[in-house]
Amino acid sequence: MLKVVSNCWALFLGLALIMLGNGLQGSLLGLRASLEGFSISATGLVMSGYFIGLIIGSTIVPKIVSRVGHIRSFGALASLASTSILVHVIFVDPWIWWTMRVATGFAYAGLYIVSESWLNDVAENDTRGQLLSFYMLISLGGMAGGQFMLNIASPEGFTLFILISVLVSVAVIPILVSVSTAPALETVESVSLLHVFRVSPLGVFGLFGSGIAMGAIFGVGTVYAASIGLSVKEVSFFMSSMIVGGIIMQYPLGWLSDILGRRKIIIFTCSLGTIVSLSASTVTVSGWQLYTLIGVVGGLCFPLYSLCVAHTNDYLNPSQMVAASGALVMSNGIGAAVGAPITAFAMDIIGPQGFFQTTGAALGLICLFALWRATQRQALAREDLGDFIPMAPSPISAALNPDLELEEIEAASDVDMETVEASFEELADDLSSDEQGG
Repeated sequence: MLKVVSNCWALFLGLALIMLGNGLQGSLLGLRASLEGFSISATGLVMSGYFIGLIIGSTIVPKIVSRVGHIRSFGALASLASTSILVHVIFVDPWIWWTMRVATGFAYAGLYIVSESWLNDVAENDTRGQLLSFYMLISLGGMAGGQFMLNIASPEGFTLFILISVLVSVAVIPILVSVSTAPALETVESVSLLHVFRVSPLGVFGLFGSGIAMGAIFGVGTVYAASIGLSVKEVSFFMSSMIVGGIIMQYPLGWLSDILGRRKIIIFTCSLGTIVSLSASTVTVSGWQLYTLIGVVGGLCFPLYSLCVAHTNDYLNPSQMVAASGALVMSNGIGAAVGAPITAFAMDIIGPQGFFQTTGAALGLICLFALWRATQRQALAREDLGDFIPMAPSPISAALNPDLELEEIEAASDVDMETVEASFEELADDLSSDEQGG
């Protein structure tokens, strides 16, 4: 494990710098939008552009990487991310900001894809889980660290924007000077959301609901914090507490899901998250109580991504997981893209408490859907469950890899495709016989 990590030091260092910049950028733009007089709804729409860019990037970037390679793609995408953040401070306009957020999301989707396909290539079967867990800690740790960088300078100036650009630009250097060999990239046939939904309705719906919660947290979390009167320093603690809560709860909830079953833990997590979120919208707390409360909310929201992916993978064989996860990423991205503006609209209509109410509603819907699914299909036995792997809630490059036939996904669904085809053939024969007899 240590040997594998040491061989990927350049990738991990570059990733850490990128995630520092990403964590800082999301919070900075939310604060700056408020300072510039953007309405909460406009801010929510602006921040949703990032998630739209992620969806587009996760579809297009694999084709780019397959043509020009990992290193050149990484450099080009980092340059795009570095440039787009500077445009925000030059042109203060909601539509321009939205466009730049789309560009940033596109760039970050590509950076994730390059990083994760690189890791998957160097990892062996017995070290892949540990390596991806380390990757998750680097990702979430970088995002949490980025929140504290808000205190370096005032969000009203341009210093923090330049700092983000520098961090992303410097992240390319370790990759370019590394002697590690970049992997070959093979793209696979995409699998539709409908096919994966047939295999695991709860996995797809859960990722969609989880995306709504993540869109609320990362899209307008800083706007909520500012609207209740927190200072810049307090906003940084507020946002980092959510992420740290997610890091802490990943392993315990994953471990319990291995023992008790994914669906039970998803129901438990979402029901408790709903109660905590709705309670948070009705109470007024400050200081460490507020940070603890939001940490609990983050601890219940963040692990849902990993739990829903693991739940889906339990019904797939290894060769199917790679292609199916592309659809799971899309489901989560769509949820995040609508989560930010929905939460912003709710805050415009009912006030700051709309932030927690939207998060609670998203978790409540997942819980209800999971309870309904429990009546439709029996949960897998413990010995049939795969290994839980903690994952950062971000679009990842599972769309890259081994040969997958679409029929494999169809075969894993509850629908017997051969029976369906035979029925159609029988119907066609009957119609033909009728015509001849008539």
